Amino acid sequence: MFTGVVAAIGVLRDLIPAGGGRGLVITAPWDDLAMGESIAVDGACLTVTQCGPGWFGVHVVTTSLDRTNFASYVAGRPVNLERALRPLDRLGGHLVQGHVDGVATVAAIRQHADARLIDLRIPDEVASVSIPLGSIAVDGVALTVNAIPAPGVIQVSLIPFTLEHTTLAARVVGDRVHVEGDAVGKYVKQLAAPWQAGPK
Repeated sequence: MFTGVVAAIGVLRDLIPAGGGRGLVITAPWDDLAMGESIAVDGACLTVTQCGPGWFGVHVVTTSLDRTNFASYVAGRPVNLERALRPLDRLGGHLVQGHVDGVATVAAIRQHADARLIDLRIPDEVASVSIPLGSIAVDGVALTVNAIPAPGVIQVSLIPFTLEHTTLAARVVGDRVHVEGDAVGKYVKQLAAPWQAGPK
């Protein structure tokens, strides 16, 4: 479990083919990582399979490649990093599982005073659980849905701190990003589905 509050920006140092999947070697500012630990990389929960001072390795299996944007990543790319939540940590963002629901596309970007507004064209399964002022994780960053300007499109508003401490400042129109819908919304949708279907 994560909070969507990015702890560091790492750099993808190497990519290694791994049985149909992909191994990623990533620089990180931590020297106390342990094998088997979970780390969110651009919002995707991955397991540490190798580690050393200032770096760690993960294995992205084929099913994860199908659901994420990792297949297009190249060496040198910065990535958002967050270590797993500890029971006594402050929950500064929202509950993020690190289970990426799909890939969204940046549809528009504009500056509004001190906020950067980004419109994202999101997958249907994320759109169905997104509401104004609800939660969404974008490349692992916990954000609030600022508005829904069109069907299948949500808008987020980035404050200067977020732009300075995550990779989202580098996003441009046409970029693809990982998105995870609000976990509470997913449960409500699933529980309500039989009632919405009506009597059989």
